[in-house]
Amino acid sequence: MAENPKLNCPECPDGMDRRNFMRNVGGTATALAAGTVLGSGQRVWAEPQEAPANRVARPAEELVRELYASLNEEQRRQIVLPWNHGTGNNNATPTRLGMYNAALNNQRIGQVYNQQQQELIERILRSICSDEEGHRRITRNGTFDGSQNFGACGSHIFGDPTNNRQFAWVFTGHHLTVRCDGNSQPTTAFGGPMYYGHSPDGYSQRNVFNYQTRSVVSVFDALTEAQRRTAVVTGSPGEQAPSVRFRAPGQPHPGIPGSELTMDQRRLVQSVMRDILSPYRREDADEVMRIVQFNGGMERIHLAFYRDQGATDNNRWHFWRLEGPGFVWNYRVLPHVHTYVNIAAVG
Repeated sequence: MAENPKLNCPECPDGMDRRNFMRNVGGTATALAAGTVLGSGQRVWAEPQEAPANRVARPAEELVRELYASLNEEQRRQIVLPWNHGTGNNNATPTRLGMYNAALNNQRIGQVYNQQQQELIERILRSICSDEEGHRRITRNGTFDGSQNFGACGSHIFGDPTNNRQFAWVFTGHHLTVRCDGNSQPTTAFGGPMYYGHSPDGYSQRNVFNYQTRSVVSVFDALTEAQRRTAVVTGSPGEQAPSVRFRAPGQPHPGIPGSELTMDQRRLVQSVMRDILSPYRREDADEVMRIVQFNGGMERIHLAFYRDQGATDNNRWHFWRLEGPGFVWNYRVLPHVHTYVNIAAVG
C-alpha cells in the first residue's frame, strides 16, 4: 500500500501528528456474522457459514444509476472516475477505497450538481441508512459536522453502474465516508472501508454516537478484574492505514476474545454489535454478520480498550476496538469520536 497523505481535522488539538487521519485503507469494510443480525433471539455465536452470497441490487443502487444517467458531459468529467482510479503502477489503494475527512477533491455537491440531482443524492444517502434515526446519526443531526451542510459534502461515482458493471458510489464529508456498490465486491461489506465521527467527545450526550460508547462501557463494567487485565492495552491502536489493516493469519489480536466471555457478557457484546450497525440498512448489517461468521464467528473477535501512554486523566481508556480475522472496528472516544471500519471475508 502506498503512503497515505495526512488529513487535517479542525478539532484535533495538535493536528494529525498525535493521531493521524487515514486517507486510504487497504482491504475492505465492515463485518459481523451470519445468523446474528439485528433481530431479537438471533444467535451471535454460531458455526461458520458458507461464503457470503451475492446480493441483488437494492434501492440505493438503482438511485445511483438514475443519478449517473442524469449527468451531463462536464459533470461526468468531474465526478465519475475509473473503478481503479489512483492505483497507477505502484499498487496503491484505489481512490474509491479511501477514507476522507472532507468532500473528495473538494468537489462539493452544491457546486457540481443541479437541484434535482442534489435531491437524488439525498435519497441515495437515506437509502443506505436504516431509518430516519440512522440518517440523523450519519448526518450528525443534519449538520454533517464541520461540513455544516449537505451541499458541502462530496458525491462521486467510480466505474459504470449500467449493465451490471462494477461501480461504487462514495459520499464524503467531515468525519464521514460511506458508500454503496451494488455488491461489486461480493466478499466486502459496505462496499469498502467506512469512516464516521462527531466533534463532541464520545462520553458526551451531545455526541450522536454516545449510545455506542455507553454500549461498550456496559461490556467493560461487566468484565472481571482478570478479564480487564487482558482487555486493557496501554498505548494507542493508531488511526493511520496500518492500524486498520487485517493482521496476518496466526498473528495475535490484542484484547479479550469472545471465546473467553461468559454468556451474559456475550449478550452485551451482541448489543454492541447491534448498536454499531444500527444506522445502516438491514442488507448491509446482514452482510456484516455473514462475513464475520464466515471468518470464524464471534469467538474470534477480540475486544480491546486502549489507554494512551502517559495519560494523566481519570478515564479508564481512550479507544475501544473490535478486531478479528477480516474485521476492524476502531473507535476513538477522546478527544472526540473518530471511527474507522474495515471488514471483508478472508481465508
